[in-house]
Amino acid sequence: MAASEGPLKGVKVLDLSRILAGPTCTQLLGDLGASVIKIENPATGGDDTRQWGPPYLKDAEGNRSDLSAYFMAANRNKKSVAVDITTPEGQQAIRRLASHADILIENFKPGGLAKYGLDYQTLSRDLPGLVYCSISGFGQTGPNAAKPGYDLMAQGYGGIMSLTGEPDGMPMKVGVGIADVMCGMYAAVGILAALRHRDLTGEGQWIDLALVDTQIAWLINEGVNYLTSGQVPQRRGNGHPNIVPYDVFETSDGHVILAVGNDSQFRRLCEYLGLGELPDDPRFATNPARLEHRDALNAVLRPAVQMRRSEDMIAGLEALKVPVGPVQTLDQVFASDQVAARGMQISMQAAPAEARLIGNPLKLSRTPVTYRHAPPSFGADTQAVLNAQYPFED
Repeated sequence: MAASEGPLKGVKVLDLSRILAGPTCTQLLGDLGASVIKIENPATGGDDTRQWGPPYLKDAEGNRSDLSAYFMAANRNKKSVAVDITTPEGQQAIRRLASHADILIENFKPGGLAKYGLDYQTLSRDLPGLVYCSISGFGQTGPNAAKPGYDLMAQGYGGIMSLTGEPDGMPMKVGVGIADVMCGMYAAVGILAALRHRDLTGEGQWIDLALVDTQIAWLINEGVNYLTSGQVPQRRGNGHPNIVPYDVFETSDGHVILAVGNDSQFRRLCEYLGLGELPDDPRFATNPARLEHRDALNAVLRPAVQMRRSEDMIAGLEALKVPVGPVQTLDQVFASDQVAARGMQISMQAAPAEARLIGNPLKLSRTPVTYRHAPPSFGADTQAVLNAQYPFED
């Protein structure tokens, strides 16, 4: 397969988003072959995340570039074009690029682009086939529409922080900007669905996507647990709300994860630990019973696990087909044979130096993802794109 090919080859994306949700979406589309032009504000030095460091990519002399690790995480397979949309010239440039595009994605505050004539209602009059995706904190409607949206605020408002952390500790955010990332995933799905409709009918449409809406959507079982029972879930640390034992356990030299999903696995676990009598105890014989007596079971299991080494636990339970695994640090993750085998670490030659990045997890048998453009320096493609007859040529 030629390097420029991919399942979305020929799809043209105009990206007016910044930070993480929108860029995550457009990087995914770019990996799948779409041509992506990233618009950055010259008055601010570009995407906010260019300054979210250290660490930064440095050249051979140790000079810092504008490629922070945060920025590089979501901005490969894009061209960077510096345009000031507050000026008539900038607005004209965006309209021209939009006329060539299939998709426009933005994350301005609701109504923020209307004063520049770059909102969906204005652009769609001349570009009825345009798929236009707007990402905001709370969406284009509702009482909170005007409020700003950041990942941490979405995690707090949408409930995930109330579920995360130790029972007697503070509410905790997830360790990465997962509300932004998942919003970007939903955005990609919505865009591709709208593109399918456009290809069948010629009609574009407006996609209104909110960080908080998407965060609420991925509450999944805990959200429906509440809606079904009326009981507000409590923080359980690493424990599972519906399965026991499904948790992190301390060993003599670290930690292991046990994910015991059925009664036969539980019996094998107990036999391995020398606790063969537990599965016959009515308090622990079934998962609903174990759930009811979680604390009593942990009082027996945790000391037994703590007597064993992590390596021995993993080897022994894997042999018995009991779900078990390590808690790895990132140096262990990226040094693993599994990461190498699955291509989950890649290298790309950026302007100042080689950039080591996380690979795309999609494995398509006929149209694999491609890595064509390293994360760009700010404004690197401005003149080439703005002066081109066909600006989206990849």
